[in-house]
Formats: sequence, structure tokens, C-alpha cells
Amino acid sequence: MEEEIGSGKMKLLFISILTIAAASAQNVEAGKKMFNEYTCYGCHGYSGQNGPGNRLVPMKLTQQGFTNYLRNPPRPNQMPSYSAKVLSDAQVGDIYAFIKTLPDAPKAADIKVLQDIKAEMK
Repeated sequence: MEEEIGSGKMKLLFISILTIAAASAQNVEAGKKMFNEYTCYGCHGYSGQNGPGNRLVPMKLTQQGFTNYLRNPPRPNQMPSYSAKVLSDAQVGDIYAFIKTLPDAPKAADIKVLQDIKAEMK
């Protein structure tokens, strides 16, 4: 009897994990779409690491910190604020989820062409 209950709990856990994973993937896609629609890439680059705006990758803010930053940017003359009327907390969460999927830039030591140039200069 215990084995049947344990098996049922495992199935429920597995289904829950799949549901969460599917929701996360959906949120990331929605976040990517909004990142592009709101032209975030114009200042932060498609990689979140280049352009005149702050570097977003690696993301060092919590989701709440990111939301606060969007709602009240420290330099509003450089970045518009996005009120909850413009982007809901859920939408900001989707954008945050997308940014968290962007890979960090490789370290200079891992970029072969840089190492080749460095070796030639010696």
C-alpha cells in the first residue's frame, strides 16, 4: 500500500515539475517578445551586455529589484520608467526571466583570438 502511495506522489511531483517547466518556458518567450517590442535591445543590446544602457547580463538584481528599477529608474532622463499600467508585474517578471536566460560573456582568457593576439605581442 505504501508503495502505491509513494508512486502516486512521484507521478504528481513529476507532473508538477513539467507544468512549472512549461510555464517558465512560456514566460521566457513572452519576456523575449516584450524585450524586443519595448526595444530594450536599443540600449542594452540583444545580449543584454552592450549598448549605451546598463549591462543586464549577468543579472545582479533580484526580480523585485529589477521591477523597482524599471518603475523608478535612477536616471529617468536616460531610461523611461515603466509603470504597472505599461508593464504589469507579471510582464516584468517575464522580461526578467528572459534576461536570466542570456549567457554571460566569455572570460578574455577563454577567447582564442585574444589569446593569439596576446601571444603575438610577446
